[in-house]
Amino acid sequence: MNGRPRARRLAAAVAACALVSTAAPAFAQVDFSGAWGARLHEDNLERGGGPEMNEFEGLPINAADRMRGDSWSASLWTVPEHQCIPHPADYGPNFSQLVMWSDVDPVTKDVVAWHTELSWMNPVRTIWMDGRPHPPAWAPHTWQGFSTGKWEGDMLTVETTHLKPAYVRRNGLARSEKAAVREHFIRNGDILTIVTIVTDPVYLTEPYIKSRNFQFDPGYRMTPYPCSVDVEIDRPAGEIPHYLPGANPFISEAAAKHKMPLEPARGGAETMYPEYMERMKTLPTATMPAQPAAAGTAAPPASPAAVGTPARTPER
Repeated sequence: MNGRPRARRLAAAVAACALVSTAAPAFAQVDFSGAWGARLHEDNLERGGGPEMNEFEGLPINAADRMRGDSWSASLWTVPEHQCIPHPADYGPNFSQLVMWSDVDPVTKDVVAWHTELSWMNPVRTIWMDGRPHPPAWAPHTWQGFSTGKWEGDMLTVETTHLKPAYVRRNGLARSEKAAVREHFIRNGDILTIVTIVTDPVYLTEPYIKSRNFQFDPGYRMTPYPCSVDVEIDRPAGEIPHYLPGANPFISEAAAKHKMPLEPARGGAETMYPEYMERMKTLPTATMPAQPAAAGTAAPPASPAAVGTPARTPER
């Protein structure tokens, strides 16, 4: 009598073991190790020399972030303290080459952590895979933040907190230290896609979602990226290029250059959706800002509110 239940339990255990042995492994379903070349086939300005000034369309910013963008001057990058700042974890993959490798426990063979290194400034980030919690809110914030990862099928999902204040776009649009970033690493053959979702209660009214593609490049070798600090423009000590509210003369420049209305260039969540195209058809085209007076003519007095050099050069 007792033998039959034991036999049934043994059969069930064998069946369960067989099922587990044929299922997908619980860890490291996909290997991201190696070098990955950035594919710059879309969003050229965003991934190259930098976006244009006051070009905010397609970003779910609020009024506070719009003011941050309007107050920003591209000459800020010439200030020595700003010349060697690395890109944060949520912006760096926009255009940099990428190298990834893992730390493996020598006994269990589990992946303890993934590491990423980007070619711009060589920032290295650790993505912990061992289940450790994120630090408390008062813990130090860094450019790369604190990242933990988990497998969702063949997709690696990464949660990052404790980031230093930075930007959602390199033309002055801010991202606060309260932001949280979720990334999905997806490999299809030799193509790696990273989907980034930025949530910021301070400057964004909705999550900001973007994707970046990389191609496996086994011949790539990461090289050092030294950064030197140089005095490019002589300024009084402590002077920071910026524009006071209402003093930025280039707000309409990007929209006029691309023959589009000014309103969508001001950004906001509504500009992310296809339905907004109908509203754009009803809006007038932006006009270029007034040009400086020609030589020999009286130029209007300079606004005392405009501080710094209104440079429009590509960012670093």
